[in-house]
Amino acid sequence: METADDWRRPGPTAEQQRLDLYTGLAATALALISLTLVRSTGTFPLGPPPSGLEQILWTVAVPLPLIWRRRFPAATALVISAAFIGAQVRAVPEWQLSQWALFAAIYTLGAWGQDRRLSRRLRIGLIGAMFVWLAISHVTSFDTIPADAFAEAVGPVPPILAAIVYSVLINVLFFGFAYAFGETAWISAGRQHELARHAEQLLRSQAQIREHAVVGERVRIARELHDVVAHHVSVMGVQASACRRVLDKDPAKARVALTAIEETARTAVDELRRMLGVLRARDSDADDTGQAAGIDQVETILERAREAGLQATLGVYGEPRPLPGSLSQAVYRVVQEATTNALKHAAGARMLDVRIRYLAHEMEVEVTDDGRPARPANADGLGLIGMRERVAAHGGEFEVGRRSVGGWRVRARFPLPVAAGQPA
Repeated sequence: METADDWRRPGPTAEQQRLDLYTGLAATALALISLTLVRSTGTFPLGPPPSGLEQILWTVAVPLPLIWRRRFPAATALVISAAFIGAQVRAVPEWQLSQWALFAAIYTLGAWGQDRRLSRRLRIGLIGAMFVWLAISHVTSFDTIPADAFAEAVGPVPPILAAIVYSVLINVLFFGFAYAFGETAWISAGRQHELARHAEQLLRSQAQIREHAVVGERVRIARELHDVVAHHVSVMGVQASACRRVLDKDPAKARVALTAIEETARTAVDELRRMLGVLRARDSDADDTGQAAGIDQVETILERAREAGLQATLGVYGEPRPLPGSLSQAVYRVVQEATTNALKHAAGARMLDVRIRYLAHEMEVEVTDDGRPARPANADGLGLIGMRERVAAHGGEFEVGRRSVGGWRVRARFPLPVAAGQPA
């Protein structure tokens, strides 16, 4: 993972390079205009200037490298610094625009230098060189100071000392701001990079969350389809088989089985429509719609099991209490899926016993039959997976397996919500 110390600022864009080109050319043009104006005044504070051509060359040499300031910040700073000192040594009268070109070069080295250690050392070295040159220029200029230069001085500080301190303070502020602004620009760019990286990570996380939500919704749809369709189709298959066996011998029983098939098919269609309504509903409407199939309709499941030929019984123990809609529906689906498995996979099953127990802080649902498995139980089957997921979603426990006395048992325990005023 990339850290702040590992980050390197990307190079300048094409637009930034064009802007540097225009900036360097504009600074050079302004420096030439400044040189023309200074020469027109006839004041040469650095001493007698060189020839006009040399003045132009030195004046151009200082600001022109700004054209490459962001592409090659270290080289630009070195060239401008050397040209600036060279122009000072040769007493070129234009120094106002040149000193701001030097400021821009040192600032750019701090803001765009890729090697931070080299950038800091180079800036400190250049600033130190400038102060060395300042000291040399002060020492060499003592002999050229006129005798009456400080005739009107009235301050408490000796004139020469005051001039030196003033010059040093100005240069400390000048180079200090160039260094500090460059460092701040680098830190700001790094923070913007971090913000952009975090924003990208957030977008990826949101995409993953949406993908997980889609997968979860697909699993929920598959579970609902399995619970609704498998149960009713299994019941219809058992009833159709019974109808086929008694169709010639006992037409009355066959008509009863066909009637049961018709009612089961109608119920399956109704539940499919209800389920599709739940899937299409908004989140705010899901709970109200999802309470259509709940614990109060467990007896309907057993009626269909009786019509399929099982002796189904229901026992409720303890004091029933209101359940949340999602918990009520989970109990209903566990009973429905266990009944479906008994009809489909329990060979020779004659009895189905459903028991619902309300305990102090949990409720237990147990479904048993007396058949024998027609084939080995598939732990990865959609039915068992769906029951486990429903129970786990409510923080419960799920058990499934053979009974010691024969048959099959499905047991689920759900923690009950603590009512107001009831001790936990």
